[in-house]
Amino acid sequence: MRVFVTGATGFIGSAIVPELINAGHQVLGLTRSDAGARSLIAPGAEAHRGDLEDLESLRRGAAESDGVIHCAFDHDFSKFVANCEKDRRAIEALGAALTGSDRPLIITSGTGMGNAAAGRPATEDTFNPSHPNPRKASELAGASVSAAGVNVSVVRLPQVHDTVRQGLITPLVDLARKKGVSAYVGDGLNRWPAVHVLDAARLYRLALEKQEAGARYHAVGEEGVPVRDIVEVIGQGLKVPVVAMSSEEAAAHFGWLAMFAGLDLPASSAHTQEILGWHPTGPGLIADLGRMRYFGA
Repeated sequence: MRVFVTGATGFIGSAIVPELINAGHQVLGLTRSDAGARSLIAPGAEAHRGDLEDLESLRRGAAESDGVIHCAFDHDFSKFVANCEKDRRAIEALGAALTGSDRPLIITSGTGMGNAAAGRPATEDTFNPSHPNPRKASELAGASVSAAGVNVSVVRLPQVHDTVRQGLITPLVDLARKKGVSAYVGDGLNRWPAVHVLDAARLYRLALEKQEAGARYHAVGEEGVPVRDIVEVIGQGLKVPVVAMSSEEAAAHFGWLAMFAGLDLPASSAHTQEILGWHPTGPGLIADLGRMRYFGA
C-alpha cells in the first residue's frame, strides 16, 4: 500500500515509517521542514509538505494514498483543549478525501478513553462520548467521518517510551530537575499503562493491514505501572528527594501536569492482542526509564 503518515518525523511516526517500509509498503510522510523531508527520504519514504493546520495539504496527502495513519498531535498540553480541536479538524479533512472508498484511516487517541469504572482497566469496547478528557474530540471526529462512509479505526496509546522519551514522564522528569524533588500524589499507587515505541509502531501497521472499520486497538504492553515506582526511578536518576503531595498541593507543583498526575488509568490490550496477533516484546517502562543517559548522566 501507499500510506500517508502524519506525524511521520515525530517520536512515534519515525518508528512507524521504517516499520511500514520493511513490510513492503510505500510511505508518503507529512513534514513541515527541509530537515524533516531529508529524514523521510533517507529510509526510502517520500516527503509531503504541510502541517496539521494546513487542511488542504492533509486532504491532498490522503487523496494520493491507499491508506492513512494519522499519528500527528500537538503535545503542548498548556493548550490541550485547542490542540484536541485541531486534531478534530485534521481528522475531518483526512476523512473528506477518503469518503466513499474502502481506504483505511487509522486515527490516534488515548487509552484513557476506554475507562469505564474506577480501578478497572480500560478496554477497547468502551467509549464514553461525554468523557471529561478533551481528547474525546479525536474519536468523535472519527465516528463522524465513519458515518460519512470512511473506513476508520482507532489506535489508543498509553505512555509510549524508549530510552530517550516516555510520554508524559518526560515533562515529569523536567519538572523534577527544575524543582529539585520528584513527586507523586497521595500514595502514588495510581497506574499509568505503557508500551515501547517499536511495539506501538508494529501495532499501527497491523491495524492498517487489518482494515477493520470501527475497530479500536490498545497499544498496551504494560497494563499499569504505579506512578510512585516511576517517580522513584526519576528521583534516583536525578539524585533528588522523592516526596508525596496532597491533591491540594499538586496543582501548584505540577502545573498543567496536575490534570494527569493523580489519575489511575490502567488499560488492557487483551482484545487487541487476540484480534491482531500483536504481542509486545520491547523493554518495560521502568527498564527504559532507568537507563541513566535519559537523565543526562
